[in-house]
Amino acid sequence: MSINVLIVDDSATARAVIKSALEKDPAINVVGAAQDAFVARDMIVKLRPDVICLDVEMPKMDGITFLNKIMTHLPTPVIMVSSLTQAGAKTTLDALAYGAFDYVSKTHSNVYDGIAQMENELIDKVKQASRVDPKLLQERMKKAQTHSKPKVYSLSETTQKIVMIGASTGGTVALQDLLSRLPKNFPGIVVVQHMPASFTKGFAQRLDEVCQVDVKEAHDGDRVQTGQVLIAPGSHHLKLARTGGIYRVKYGDEGVVSGHKPSVDVLFTSAAKFAGANAIGIILTGMGKDGAKGLLSMRDAGAKTIAQDEKSSVVYGMPKAAVDLGAADFIEPLDNIGSRAITILKNHKG
Repeated sequence: MSINVLIVDDSATARAVIKSALEKDPAINVVGAAQDAFVARDMIVKLRPDVICLDVEMPKMDGITFLNKIMTHLPTPVIMVSSLTQAGAKTTLDALAYGAFDYVSKTHSNVYDGIAQMENELIDKVKQASRVDPKLLQERMKKAQTHSKPKVYSLSETTQKIVMIGASTGGTVALQDLLSRLPKNFPGIVVVQHMPASFTKGFAQRLDEVCQVDVKEAHDGDRVQTGQVLIAPGSHHLKLARTGGIYRVKYGDEGVVSGHKPSVDVLFTSAAKFAGANAIGIILTGMGKDGAKGLLSMRDAGAKTIAQDEKSSVVYGMPKAAVDLGAADFIEPLDNIGSRAITILKNHKG
């Protein structure tokens, strides 16, 4: 059965390129293409596409406003198509918070540049998006629009533990939900979230605004310390290192690992080597298998490990791969992961 896709982009060239890319896969059928939100609105009602590819910045109605209307009135998985500009990154992050399934980057102003990479990514994400329950995305949007503060977990005292987290598709919202619940004295955290280099600094700043813990994009040599979260930059692998009793992060120069750079496997494997039982590993929603082997290595080294459950995951790929390997000590819904980590920390005697 074909996956029916609607393309919404104000550029005729971009619409043609995206259509050509998608139709290289026989499982995908482009049922229409619209130049703005108003034309797209009528097409959505008439064609009922399985997935919508939506430009981030459009005339007449911006992408965020239109996305809200889609998710409110006729929930449909939406993939944002964004150029890698600072403004585009901010808008795309907003879109993810308001119900978009994922994004694909237009790497250059010339849409033909880097087209092969974009084609493969777009096809993969359209297929994944077609399998997601739109109601889960709608619930995420409603949650983001509420102004009530999430419950904050309590931790009576700091510990020597450190926490490693890996995420991909759906992870930007999952991380905000998880990290915003943590107390100021939570042990140091290192995060790998699959995203382009131009997104990670803005993502870290966004998290810093809503969390009690401090959040920043990691730099080579940064210390892992209580009350701080380090986000791996989109351009480098991030590894854990230890000098005496001090943990730091180091950039890795390897190429793509487990399909990604930065790779969760690279981070988790280094944590197994240098932290062992002193670490907690957490793997969240995401496509593919990155992080599964690394989480198993952490568990084998004595770390406690947590995987997000299927029901709360936008894409149950990375957590499922970890569970299938026997890498997870605990399988938890997103809302329970923070409290599970707190329980582990309180029981820690280190």
